[in-house]
Amino acid sequence: MSSYTFNTVARIAAGSGEALRLHAHCGDLGVARVLLVTDPGLVNIGLIAPVEAALVDAGIDVTLFAEVREDPPEAVVEAAVAAGRTADVEAVVAVGGGSSMDVAKVVAALLAGDQPLAEMYGVEQLRGGRLPLILVPTTAGTGSEVTPVAVITTGETTKAGVSSATLLPDVAVLDADLTLGLPPAVTAMTGVDAMVHAIEAYTSKIKKNPISDNLARSALAQLGAHIRTAVHDGQQRTARAAMLLGAMQAGQAFANAPVAAVHALAYPLGGHYHIPHGLSNSLVLPAVLRFNLPEAAGLYAELLDILDPGAASGSDESRATALVAYLETLIDELQLPATLSAAGVREDSLEMLAEDAMLQQRLLVNNPRDVAYDDALAIYRAAYAGA
Repeated sequence: MSSYTFNTVARIAAGSGEALRLHAHCGDLGVARVLLVTDPGLVNIGLIAPVEAALVDAGIDVTLFAEVREDPPEAVVEAAVAAGRTADVEAVVAVGGGSSMDVAKVVAALLAGDQPLAEMYGVEQLRGGRLPLILVPTTAGTGSEVTPVAVITTGETTKAGVSSATLLPDVAVLDADLTLGLPPAVTAMTGVDAMVHAIEAYTSKIKKNPISDNLARSALAQLGAHIRTAVHDGQQRTARAAMLLGAMQAGQAFANAPVAAVHALAYPLGGHYHIPHGLSNSLVLPAVLRFNLPEAAGLYAELLDILDPGAASGSDESRATALVAYLETLIDELQLPATLSAAGVREDSLEMLAEDAMLQQRLLVNNPRDVAYDDALAIYRAAYAGA
């Protein structure tokens, strides 16, 4: 058996109302002053006030930082660090989507030492430790609560990642109550994002291993069984809890068996067109899977058996093709745009997008089939036309 290493979070707390019991984790970590990182949208809809009040009522001193926005730039990270230093916080808590959790991870590291953010980008470039860290997702998608990666916007259209096991939090908290009010479109986009994490982890070329495989399969089963209900009946707690579990399991899988070409081609869409990350993944997913068929048909066939048992018989190739068709139908049922053109991407920008995608070599090396510039351009063209 090939050797492998698997890292994940030390503690996971899941259940209705768990977000109102964060003080217990703070007590276990020995901290009494925390920086609460979130976004203004969650504050405005009243989601954060009960969480903050529960901490304060338990004697925790809370400094609220609610300036996170989608695709957070370095300036947001720096502002959060300044707030944390002013309050002399002992820990960082994030309640929000992937952006808030990514900011919190980096802030926890920056507050613990003097290494500049610019020197942290890359794989295991982070020196030193971090402050205690608790992450609470409000979407079922990114899996950031169990991954060692934080993605920060570094320019007008560019992003960079900090990848270090140090960024794995002390506690991940899954509370489906926080997701009940998610709009259908956000539920759909983040849910497909989680499914992509599971699919790409299962076919990851370099670090795929038995533990990540089992988590990816379990994640895809949970997500596939419940995403339609979560989108169309958002108050259904069982579906919401299953989506959170599936997204977390997918996060654990791809934290150890990294994502690949779908994400590499999705990032430029976010950078240039500010398309939400989950939708960016959805837009290129079918075209990337078709491109990968010559190298990944057997694995895709296995995933079809999870999502749609008995849907197709015959060769691996025919079942893998049926998986792509299944996902295209799902995207349509979730009422997400099916093509780049429908999402507002200009055809004359495809070459630029392909050039940017080729910069994501840390992701492309994980793809089951090698991707050159001409391949990336062909995938974008197929995704543009829906071919």
